[in-house]
This record gives sequence, structure tokens and C-alpha cells, in this order.
Amino acid sequence: MAQKATIFKAEVNLANMDKDIYLDQNLTVAQHPSETLQRMMLRIVAWALNANERLIFSKGLSDEDEPDLWQKNYSDEIELWIDLGTPDEKRIKKGSVRAKESILFSYGSNSAKAWWKQNESAANKFDNLSVYFVNDDMMEALSGLVSRTMQLQFSISDGDIWLTSGEQSIQLEIECWKAAK
Repeated sequence: MAQKATIFKAEVNLANMDKDIYLDQNLTVAQHPSETLQRMMLRIVAWALNANERLIFSKGLSDEDEPDLWQKNYSDEIELWIDLGTPDEKRIKKGSVRAKESILFSYGSNSAKAWWKQNESAANKFDNLSVYFVNDDMMEALSGLVSRTMQLQFSISDGDIWLTSGEQSIQLEIECWKAAK
């Protein structure tokens, strides 16, 4: 019998002063059986950094034709494609060609750095692609905030990203490897 996804609920308060976005949002996040808690929390961070009323969690790991998150316009065109991990060149191209903007959050210090050395030139072919890296310490800190029901507060100002959950507060350090042009 196939394992089922684990459901997490997050009440998110977002104050992104850099983009002038202020939201209170209830998120329901399904953790795929093969997904780590760290990766699931990175999806929530990716949502918060790109928050919009139309940005949604897609089928992601369950459907190779969909990213982890996406934003479509009212004509069903993909405006934003967000993937996590270290995809192959074909996957990078898919997101960059199908969407107006594509963002990749890589993680796993050893594997991501080796992946970037191999794929940097391929990534640079796409002007609408941004690539970010989250190191192992940040991923571990994210997993320390997990509970089945979470209250998360994101405060973003002057490029600084703070995430608070209850008494715990961490400053997220996300390195930009490639910015969209």
C-alpha cells in the first residue's frame, strides 16, 4: 500500500517591506512521503519570498510536469515557476521556457555545489532564471521549526529575512548564485 502525504497547517504572517507585500495566509502543505521536513519547509520559505494571491503549491514531486510552486494568470499562462533541488538541464529549460520567470532553490551543500559547477553555463542561457542556494545549517534550522500546526512570521527588509515560530527566530541566509536579468 502506498504511503500517503502528511498534512501540515501553517498560519503565515508575512511582512515583506522590500516588495511592499503584507499578508496573513493559512497554508495547507502536503509533505510527499519521499520529502524531508527540511525540503517541505523550504517550499514554505519559497512561497513567502515570492508571495502573491495566485502563487500556489502544485503537485510537485507527484507530477513531473509541474514545479513545486507556480503562479498562473487568469489565462492559465505560467507567470512564475519555482523548483527546489538540483534539476537536470532539461528540467531547468522546461521551467525557463514555460514560465515568464523561473526560480530555483538549491540545497544540500556538497551536492548543490557540484551540481552548480556542472550546470552554471546551462543556467546562464536563460535570462528569466534565478538560482538561490540554502546551506545545510539553514536547512537544519528550518526543520527545527516544524510542527503539524505552525504559526510562522516572516519579516523581510533590506534583503534580511527573519522567520519566527513561537519563541524561535532565525535569520535566513540565502545565497544568490544567479539573478534573472
